[in-house]
Amino acid sequence: MDLILLAINAILVKNILLMQYLGNCPFLGTSKRMETALGMGMAVIFTLTLATTITWVVHRAVLVPFKLQYMQTIAFILVIAALVQFVEIFMKKTLPALYLSLGIFLPLITTNCAVFGAALLSVKNDYDFVHMVVFAMASATGFALALVLFAGLRERFRVAHIPGALQDTAIGLITAGLMSLAFLGFKGMT
Repeated sequence: MDLILLAINAILVKNILLMQYLGNCPFLGTSKRMETALGMGMAVIFTLTLATTITWVVHRAVLVPFKLQYMQTIAFILVIAALVQFVEIFMKKTLPALYLSLGIFLPLITTNCAVFGAALLSVKNDYDFVHMVVFAMASATGFALALVLFAGLRERFRVAHIPGALQDTAIGLITAGLMSLAFLGFKGMT
């Protein structure tokens, strides 16, 4: 039961994107088309889950036993950067159309603070392995959910009459703020 509550908490109540404000660059950059948002969401789910798992193992198996916790930031960044390179090579070979549509935003997963933040939060919250995996998958799912919902709204902007001064980024930021307020309503579930 606590795993289900942890998942609901990470997806809705403490959404890594809308409540903790981590990962805003790809949120705004890849949400103009639903296909790109879905692809980025899947890439983040895979990368965030795997990166959090690997960084948790590195923290528990290397950093803590050798009292190297002060190296945590650099170790996590190196793990995430290597993993993103692997994901990029994999997508380039297997999904070339998606790879081209994501463009610069795929390598930017390396610097996506949502991935790094989830790794840090899993260590900070001192989760065991199972709870950490559930937290990572749920955080990534929450990121993808917010990204896809936002992409759906932004696609509707194409046919809506929006004043010139509010088009594109301005209306996107306003909508993101309203989405954050909507997700704030889930706070009562805790």
